[in-house]
Amino acid sequence: MSGFGGVLPWARRTLVERDKILTSEEFSAILGICQIVPGPNIMNLAVCIGSRFGGARGALAATLGLCLGPISIVLCLALLYEHYSYLESVKGLLRGISAVGVGLIASTGFKMMRDEFRYPAMFLVVALTIIAATVFHLGLGYVVLLIAPIAIFLARKKAQAL
Repeated sequence: MSGFGGVLPWARRTLVERDKILTSEEFSAILGICQIVPGPNIMNLAVCIGSRFGGARGALAATLGLCLGPISIVLCLALLYEHYSYLESVKGLLRGISAVGVGLIASTGFKMMRDEFRYPAMFLVVALTIIAATVFHLGLGYVVLLIAPIAIFLARKKAQAL
């Protein structure tokens, strides 16, 4: 219920920092898998973590817990927006909310990146990913296919070093 426009920062804060259900490395590993599976990352994450701790019932509970409250609120907000969307204050409010969402997601990304950089070779994966996406304008599928072998190799080296 706390995340509007991006629940991932709240999920990480709750699971890793507040409740310590997962380590930062476990969260990053699960999220990495969830990002290459079709569907919203946060829903995939809910299914993975729910099933890890509660099997099929846990996956269902995590998914419903993530969806039911926000869906109800969004439906109510849609009704209000239908009537008041022409107001400048409503437009400004929505611009402000979107900026907050971007900031929260960026903050989570930096926290996750900080964990990976404990092993400096991971800079190579980040640099190659940025170059593939921004310089060569490759889609996510191609970036994953090209960078995954290097990332897997370095992750194995990182695991052996620990």
